Amino acid sequence: MTKVDELMAIQKVEIQSALEYLIYSWKKVQKLSSKAQELDPETLETWESFAARFARVSDIFLAKYLRSRILSADPGFRGELRDFVDQGEKANVLSDADKWMEIRELRNKIAHEYTKNDLSKLFIDILRYTPFLIDDVKKALA
Repeated sequence: MTKVDELMAIQKVEIQSALEYLIYSWKKVQKLSSKAQELDPETLETWESFAARFARVSDIFLAKYLRSRILSADPGFRGELRDFVDQGEKANVLSDADKWMEIRELRNKIAHEYTKNDLSKLFIDILRYTPFLIDDVKKALA
């Protein structure tokens, strides 16, 4: 087993664990209101946990696993994240590069930009992309 294979095996375990927590949170928030003005502290904490788990899975998968997988197949490959995502779609690791870039944008909003006024829309967007993210990650790891 090469060092890259070992690294990918570690990343795969990390993603699978993070994915289990995301699925747990996803099931929980589906029953909750996403209207930020109506959320009590406990419900807001549940939503924020879900958002953080969504961001974590997408980040580990794109920034670590996908990069490693592409570089394993083509060690000379160079580019920005978009280039790796496009390459992942060409290699049938990802089903839709544009959706993955939208997920990356959501991850950035979760990590850096959102305000209380944006929370409801952010939560709805994360809910909308979660089934796609879960399915694509599971297929890529299979």
